[in-house]
Amino acid sequence: MSRNTLNLLRPLTNARPTYTRISPISMSESAFSRSTLRSEIVRPISGSGLKKRNLHTTIPRQHGEITRPEPGTGIKLTFKDSKGNEIKTIEGNEGDDILSLAHEYDVDLEGACEGSVACSTCHVIIDPENYDKLPEPDDEENDMLDLAFGLEDTSRLGCQVKLSKELDGMVATLPSATRNMYVDGE
Repeated sequence: MSRNTLNLLRPLTNARPTYTRISPISMSESAFSRSTLRSEIVRPISGSGLKKRNLHTTIPRQHGEITRPEPGTGIKLTFKDSKGNEIKTIEGNEGDDILSLAHEYDVDLEGACEGSVACSTCHVIIDPENYDKLPEPDDEENDMLDLAFGLEDTSRLGCQVKLSKELDGMVATLPSATRNMYVDGE
């Protein structure tokens, strides 16, 4: 055997740092969005060429993805318009937020910042019985609520309200308008 072959057969003791190069197997957009990525881990071995190892991973769950519960098994949430008319009653799972549920069930709740607490367009008014069961809003949420149109004592940002079993039957009323700083420029 040649000297280079013997070097390859030696255990990887005292190996140098690992360098990683990640590339998608398929570059087509539809295949890339859900495809498996292929990563080549390249480790330098003294006195020889580079050794390659393949690592396969999958793309994590997408932000805001909702799994609908079986009918009759979820936590009920009712959306109402600003005049008190019922828009839709839906079911969600524990931990789902109001904004994601509204988007999943086609309720007209904007959410311009996609839940990053950078706007007040997902502002909802929670019924008083359930408002007291919610954790206090943090400073970041309160700052955004200060910018909300039609602010009430029981106002919250829909992206920050997570469902729990004790909130079953909660009512979220949509305000008559929203204020989007990116669009409105205020």
